[in-house]
Amino acid sequence: MTTAKPADHRVPVTILTGFLGSGKTTLLNRILSEEHGKRIAVIENEFGEVGIDQDLVIRSDEEIFEMNNGCICCTVRGDLIRILGNLMKRRDKFDYVLIETTGMADPGPVAQTFSMDDEMAESLRLDGVVTLVDACHVIQHIDDSEEVQKQIAFADVVLLNKTDLVKPEALDALEAHLRRMNAQAAIHRTVQADLPVDKVLHVGGFNIDRALELDPKFLEPEYPFEWGGLLELPAGTHALTMEPGPDPAIQLALVSAEGSDAAALAAAREQAVLVYGRRHEIVAAPVAIQPGHDLYELEVGGMQRRYTLQIDESGIYGLFTQHHPDEFNLKVRIGGAAVTPLIQAEYKPDHEHDDEVSSVGIRLAGAFSMPRLQRWIQNLLATQGPDIFRSKGVLSVRELPHRIVFQGVHMLFTFRPGRPWGMEEERESTMVFIGRNLDRRALTDGLHACLDL
Repeated sequence: MTTAKPADHRVPVTILTGFLGSGKTTLLNRILSEEHGKRIAVIENEFGEVGIDQDLVIRSDEEIFEMNNGCICCTVRGDLIRILGNLMKRRDKFDYVLIETTGMADPGPVAQTFSMDDEMAESLRLDGVVTLVDACHVIQHIDDSEEVQKQIAFADVVLLNKTDLVKPEALDALEAHLRRMNAQAAIHRTVQADLPVDKVLHVGGFNIDRALELDPKFLEPEYPFEWGGLLELPAGTHALTMEPGPDPAIQLALVSAEGSDAAALAAAREQAVLVYGRRHEIVAAPVAIQPGHDLYELEVGGMQRRYTLQIDESGIYGLFTQHHPDEFNLKVRIGGAAVTPLIQAEYKPDHEHDDEVSSVGIRLAGAFSMPRLQRWIQNLLATQGPDIFRSKGVLSVRELPHRIVFQGVHMLFTFRPGRPWGMEEERESTMVFIGRNLDRRALTDGLHACLDL
């Protein structure tokens, strides 16, 4: 029998951020003027001594407070807590809080407030960070503005705004850039910040159980490949054929597998991750592809290609490809007939890039030793916390019947109980780090050392 979770009666809070001119006030006006049935208290922040934002906001029945004594990230410990405290004295007047930060603000300290102050945590819960991005002008700031990078990195929802001013190909490239910086955020393209309110409020970004209900792939790790499948192959030499695709080359790894079910595919997947981490050379026909520890990069160019697979022992093998095989009509053939995968899966790709700010997703089977994990997390965030903007995860801990939900903002972090594990459910842990100059291998090795093997 499953015990129902108690209702959370705390007031949800959304942080609305974005660089100067991205459209925050436009979105705020939409939220305040729509018929959505929510009573919203708004806290505005203006950079400068004289406040004008209230004059730009449509008059409404909502409570509006303005902080005009400087950047909210500098004064958050005092003024924000004071305003929120006064606000809660009128709890019957509203059922949602929206905090609009200045365009020059780092949203991290604002988010930290709801973890650092016990009184705030008892009455308010952070629902998510919504970041507006000016599609037309952000390219001028995205690589050299720390504020812009942090606003994107902290986001649970990104509104890629002013899309009518940008050519489609440039918009696609910008969205790909944003996804590399924060793979977990939901990205919506908008004009005049026009978006249904339910895409902005009650998103559950800081409530991982809720976020997983809305998006089961919310914490899905990134992989260096987009597709993987298990193939049953007899001993011998077989053909691998391809046609021109979106890139002039495609990387792939071929590894041995033990079985043909989902667990076997997952085990082969982890082998392939290690293979993709090794250096590789472009392989040109007629060099044969063999299962093992080599990563192959196969040239395609503008013509059909035919490579060979050399299988010394009959068995089941995992094939993992950088792009989806359909993009290249990639087939493994035995005697001319294409081999149908026994089982296959698509993965969220982690493309190579040089961005300082990026996200790293890690999934591990097994259960953690809680004391070991806590020591590692404490040391990691004590030494690298300024560069790790967000961290979050759902963890399996030895001897605990329920998930442990982890949330971190810079050097502050919390562990709390989550949903119970099912009787037949395979336990695994997922962690996501978003920040600057992240070392995937070091993070993976550190977490692996915390497992209770």
